[in-house]
Amino acid sequence: MKKMLRFCLISAGLALHALPVSAQSLGLGQISDYMNQLGPVTADFVQFNDDGTVARGVFMLHRPGRARFEYAPPAELLVMAGQGALAIFDSKFSATPETYPLAKTPLSLVLGGQVQLQGNPMVVGHYDEGETTIVVAQDPENPEYGTIELVFGAQPVALQGWRIRDEVGGVTEVKLQPLQPAATLPNRMFNIQAEAASRQSGR
Repeated sequence: MKKMLRFCLISAGLALHALPVSAQSLGLGQISDYMNQLGPVTADFVQFNDDGTVARGVFMLHRPGRARFEYAPPAELLVMAGQGALAIFDSKFSATPETYPLAKTPLSLVLGGQVQLQGNPMVVGHYDEGETTIVVAQDPENPEYGTIELVFGAQPVALQGWRIRDEVGGVTEVKLQPLQPAATLPNRMFNIQAEAASRQSGR
């Protein structure tokens, strides 16, 4: 479950059509509206791990319900959301992914058919930090798994990245490049069963 929390926010990369705002501080309603208007997008990301290592890759988002993180070598990771599940493929260990119900992860905050942050039990904090706004998410049934902090800039509204704090204080930070609109993202890019079958067959 700890690995799931580390990657599920992965959750979440968002920054395409911006909403105009008059101040740096963003309300949960503004952020919800921003997420709800997103079409298919892609972005490069850089991940800073708490052990000092750095990973890079490409993120793909196709709301509702679909996301994909492709890590560049030497990392052997692929994280996929689709068909109501979150899957973490790690080629170092197995062709079979670790899977979790998407609804039980904070990623569901941004992949749901209608994003509504106000009153969502996973949202446990919302505050300003310099010129950014932070939304803190946590599994209310398992707070010991840590938290995810989504970092938003304003003018225009854009998700700049996120920080994952685990139960022992370790921090993993992801920084996003601006998202780019994607003309199409095929459904096979988010098909967990097809990806698993391909890996098991060695193709």
